[in-house]
Amino acid sequence: MSASSSTARITGVHHLAINTADIKTQIEFFSDVLGAELVGLFWMHGVEGAWHGFSRLSDHCSISFVELPANHDIDAQLGVTHAGTGAGPSAPGTMQHLAFKVDTLDELLAMRDRIRSKGINVMGYIDHGMCQSIYFAGPEGLTLEVATSAAAIDAEQWIDPEVVELAGISPEELARYKAPASFVAGDEPVAQPVIDPDKPHLAYPPDDYARMMGVPDEVLLAAASYTEPPVPAAGA
Repeated sequence: MSASSSTARITGVHHLAINTADIKTQIEFFSDVLGAELVGLFWMHGVEGAWHGFSRLSDHCSISFVELPANHDIDAQLGVTHAGTGAGPSAPGTMQHLAFKVDTLDELLAMRDRIRSKGINVMGYIDHGMCQSIYFAGPEGLTLEVATSAAAIDAEQWIDPEVVELAGISPEELARYKAPASFVAGDEPVAQPVIDPDKPHLAYPPDDYARMMGVPDEVLLAAASYTEPPVPAAGA
């Protein structure tokens, strides 16, 4: 596919990475309790001393775990690092809760039974109209949900004008949010923009970050890519 024919929009979650101080316990929970197959466990690419695990949710979506040595020295704080419930506060930018998907209400009820059969307490199901959900806890303070929706969310019914106004969203902004501008990549890549402190940035040391953002894309691709799996293919 040429660059000029590539549209730019996200289509789903490829993986969600969760920091852990006990990757085995997380893998055990997601395998035994939730039925997610372990498909990857290797040294994290380019990160000294870190392990990276992947548990399959589908062929194109995984839950991922990262165990860094320093994770063991960081305390979880309810209301800061973790919300603790689907209604609890946590620091801006942190994950409030994680909701997984099943296709039907029958599958949701079957998942509730599976989780309870492993000794894990489950709340629900609850019918939210736009979806039906069950709630439970995972290792290391994770707040988890499994949900199902019979149909796509109808924006005309589920965008509340009162909340729109309270959030400071103008009618023009709402129209733009509901129908984002399309983007089609051209024949030439867009140049790296000048670093603007008012934009979001990764939390690397400023000098290191400036150097990284200044590396041409093709140089970074050649220098930082790790394409070989840790175990060679059979017969290779």
